Amino acid sequence: MHPAVDDDARRYIEAIDPAHRPLFDRFDGLIRRAHPTVTIGISYGMPTYQVDRYNLYVGVWKHGLSIYGWQEGADAGFTARHPELMSGRGTIHLRPIDAAAISDDELTGLVRAALGGDQAG
Repeated sequence: MHPAVDDDARRYIEAIDPAHRPLFDRFDGLIRRAHPTVTIGISYGMPTYQVDRYNLYVGVWKHGLSIYGWQEGADAGFTARHPELMSGRGTIHLRPIDAAAISDDELTGLVRAALGGDQAG
């Protein structure tokens, strides 16, 4: 099953700087595998992944990815293990160098928890 991607989200993704596209594609792929029914649109000017009533916002900036939108405590312990990646309340800044040291399983845990899956930390 392929997720529904609206035209605005598709244009955003196609315009991502090639330097950041591999990181975005990795994270996007993890989301799509963890939640095959996800829909992808644009909110607040960035791709928004929605499963039921849960949203996860993923923006691409000059540093890498910024991830927003999970409910407090719904990150599978990711922010407790990586407090250095937090930038303000509820924002993870993920640079390519940081992501290289984080397993797909750990990122998938964050995604599953943030989008209404397992809330265990």
